[in-house]
Amino acid sequence: MFGTISLYNSNTTVIMVVVFGVVCMVLIGILVKFMTSSDRKKTK
Repeated sequence: MFGTISLYNSNTTVIMVVVFGVVCMVLIGILVKFMTSSDRKKTK
């Protein structure tokens, strides 16, 4: 039963972790870009 869960498949686990990491980095990058652009608008 537990063998069919994707978390127990090493290849699928690596792919899921990589995708999750990429999504987190993209979201953090968007947040930082938004914060820096909003700071520049406030100073002008």
